[in-house]
Amino acid sequence: MQELKNAITALLKNNNLEKGVNQNNALLIWASTVGKKIAQNTNPDNVEHGVLTIKVKSPTWRQELIFEKQKILKKLNKKLGKNTIREIRFI
Repeated sequence: MQELKNAITALLKNNNLEKGVNQNNALLIWASTVGKKIAQNTNPDNVEHGVLTIKVKSPTWRQELIFEKQKILKKLNKKLGKNTIREIRFI
């Protein structure tokens, strides 16, 4: 099983896909990173070129999250292991 993991990792790295896969992991870890209350009021939508787009249920939540953006960005990148996400856009 370890050989398969190594083969997939090498394939991703050799084809410059590793960064894109890692960026998309941000969508998967969004809820566990921001917590239940924020997760219930947001929906991770897309990651493109290091920009994570989050759909927000109301303008009030959008405003609140804009104030917390740097803190959330730091937590996401800590979990992802690199400065994978460079910007969060709340829509």
